Amino acid sequence: MTNERAFYRRLLELGNQVELEPLLDQALALIVEVTGAGTAYLELHDDGDGEPRYWRGHRCSEHDLHTIRASISRGVIARALSEGHTVDSPSAQSDPRFEDLRSVQRHEIGAVLCTPIGTPPIGVVYLQDRATPGPFDPVDREHAEWFARQLAPLADRLLARRPERNSVDHTREIRTRFRCAELMGRSASLARVLHTASLVAPLDIDVLITGPVGTGKSALARAIANNGNERRAKGPFVALNCAAIPEPLMESELFGAERGAHSTANRKIIGKVAAAEGGTLFLDEIAELAASAQAKLLHLIQTREYHPLGSSVAVRADIRVISATNANLRARVTDHRFREDLYYRVHILPLEMPGLADRRDDIPELVEYFCAAACKQHHLAALAVSRRAVEACQEADWPGHIRQLQHAVEAGIIRAHGERAQTLYEHHIFPAAPRTSAGPESPLSFQEGTRRFQRRFLREALARNDWNVAKTARELDLARGYVYNLIQLFGLARADDN
Repeated sequence: MTNERAFYRRLLELGNQVELEPLLDQALALIVEVTGAGTAYLELHDDGDGEPRYWRGHRCSEHDLHTIRASISRGVIARALSEGHTVDSPSAQSDPRFEDLRSVQRHEIGAVLCTPIGTPPIGVVYLQDRATPGPFDPVDREHAEWFARQLAPLADRLLARRPERNSVDHTREIRTRFRCAELMGRSASLARVLHTASLVAPLDIDVLITGPVGTGKSALARAIANNGNERRAKGPFVALNCAAIPEPLMESELFGAERGAHSTANRKIIGKVAAAEGGTLFLDEIAELAASAQAKLLHLIQTREYHPLGSSVAVRADIRVISATNANLRARVTDHRFREDLYYRVHILPLEMPGLADRRDDIPELVEYFCAAACKQHHLAALAVSRRAVEACQEADWPGHIRQLQHAVEAGIIRAHGERAQTLYEHHIFPAAPRTSAGPESPLSFQEGTRRFQRRFLREALARNDWNVAKTARELDLARGYVYNLIQLFGLARADDN
């Protein structure tokens, strides 16, 4: 682009963007057009250091993007961030500052221009190689630095709009004495559960965990076992889902059986109690135990002794029993479906895992984690998570709780990679949601972004005023007839807000 005024005008137009990800896509496309860079990369941080919260690539393959993030960022980008000024090199592989970096030599990195965004830096724009041979010239550097100065307040403003994820971590102090990495979150409701768990974990007493399906009862049981006294924590953790074993086989599965004790016992069977010796036995869905198994479990808990099927010799059990259920055990006792004496034996210190509706503050962290974990599990490139995707997850109902959220995010990353997107958007997780980005192959235009903002802004104003058009027009300082025209143009209907 030779027209300087057009460049600055397009920079100013970026200020009208209301979503972070389209802003970054358009910004990168602009600086590449201006400088003729062969590859461009941009990253932003919520603070001045640590891993970037957002990253975008332009004219980057997935391999290039991974290389820049994993390798080059430790050299060129790290220097720009730490020193707070532009790093400009005609050839990184010949530059004494970077020639010792194996990744620079391996990838034969040539011309590099890396400019920090903001003071102190909240990110960088990294340009590598030119479409035509030769280094970046002083005009390219001037453009890149002006670009970074203009982008800084826009990116900072959009970063500030994101939900605050690090304001209060109610679990911080508890986690110093209770190891529970699988239980992610920082909400007060989770902190209360972890506090009680930290008190009971070192004590060699049985525990009952209640809560809806999919809230993390198994993870809490494992955390309690891992934080037990030294001898117990080193022992095995053996889990048995009581709802998954047919009633005729439950006693054999739990207590073991001598050879010939029943039709399928053609050899001696080691039960879960024996397998958990010295450690912890976790009985998931304990409410589903048959009456006969309940009686034998009661005997085990009371005496720490049991009889394998077909044996007349009592076996001593050195185990801790942790039970879990999503059922109302008290109601089952009333209905004579669960033994009252067993209920009081397992109900010494109950812990109730809260549902996701009580842990909405934890959803951003869970979404980020599930996205990263699913990408790693399926050997897919890492994705950033859009602000609107996180907000939509916080607003949604999750009757299946954490498990349902995890599966929704996993399905979303598969859809996102199917579109060759670098960001997980709302429509990837919720397919019925309107598309907020056309992806890296076709970035959202300025006109379309403006139109979507106006439509959303008008819809929210109408909803605030209960769809009173005259009142809305006064609030927005518009003619009433013009508001009616916009409603028709944007295809708005009152049903949209129901």
